[in-house]
Amino acid sequence: MPERVVVAMSGGVDSSVAAARLVAAGFDVVGVTLHLWDYPDDGSVRGRCCAPEDIYDARRVADKLGFSHYTFDRRELFEREVVGPFVESYLEGTTPSPCVRCNRGIKIPELFRLADRLGATRLATGHYARVGEREGKRRLLRARDDDKDQSYFLYALDERSLSRLIFPLGESVKADVRAEGLDLGLYGAEKGESQELCFVPTGRYDEFVRRRAGDRVRPGAIVDEQGRKVGNHQGVFGFTVGQRKNLGVALGKRSYVVHIEAETATVHLGSREALGTSTALLDELVLAGGVRLPLDAEVSVRYRSPRVRARLVRAGDQAEVRFEKPVTAVVPGQAAVFYDGDAVVGGGRIVKAVARPRHDEAARLGEAP
Repeated sequence: MPERVVVAMSGGVDSSVAAARLVAAGFDVVGVTLHLWDYPDDGSVRGRCCAPEDIYDARRVADKLGFSHYTFDRRELFEREVVGPFVESYLEGTTPSPCVRCNRGIKIPELFRLADRLGATRLATGHYARVGEREGKRRLLRARDDDKDQSYFLYALDERSLSRLIFPLGESVKADVRAEGLDLGLYGAEKGESQELCFVPTGRYDEFVRRRAGDRVRPGAIVDEQGRKVGNHQGVFGFTVGQRKNLGVALGKRSYVVHIEAETATVHLGSREALGTSTALLDELVLAGGVRLPLDAEVSVRYRSPRVRARLVRAGDQAEVRFEKPVTAVVPGQAAVFYDGDAVVGGGRIVKAVARPRHDEAARLGEAP
């Protein structure tokens, strides 16, 4: 009997081609779609998890390729574990990474539970990532296509999960995947790339948070580097560290959000130099099997950010990232993911960024600025 594999299907070209490759490889394939969010049933939203047309496309692909497809309702779980914390994070002045939280807390665990229920030994997804052996351990690896690599969002996968996972697209580039989908006549192969969160298709996170925050919205002050009030805002959730545009003030010079103080509803502006970070604190730390601290590796502090050298050490019940060189705009709420070559060796959530000393302070301390 062929080995049974559950494949996660969103109705997009990536998961559809992944399914087609599994069928061609001789697996007993079962398609699964997680219904996580509701959209208007008018076709106005496509190319997103749970849009009605996309669930329909996933089912049509399964029919075309000749395997069963099931949709499971996980809307309540998604609301509780992803959407609610997303809103809370913005109200607290941080910038969350909901895709990390979704993969870690919902998609991967739920898909494994469903695979077990359906008698499947393996689970496959359309993520651009790979699994391989490094020093005798199963490791999550970066995809061959650097522009599409999604290992950042999957850093919390453990060895047991990696031993059952298949990433059929890990060795491919997106252009080839789309061409393959079109050649096979798969429904949805012509869909464009989704650039925004699945539950905020407009990209207006501030409007989404405002609608859900209700009477918790707190207006406050915008201040400059000297602490002088230069403007007002209608909620800290409209800002993120490193932001330069749409600040609502004109200071006559280029300014950035350098700190968000949610307790007093104050947004602090400063120069680009003030965004330089020498150290960051992490919680929710996850390390790959066999990895111990202290750890020297390369780290990405947000999706698609350049990797920089850093050392990861224990700091009480948290971990401290010490960057080899100052890093610009390390944003609380985002994930810091560690790599050893192409292998993911750990990651965690950024809770605090420590700015490098200013020129005047560095001089006082006898340090090179």
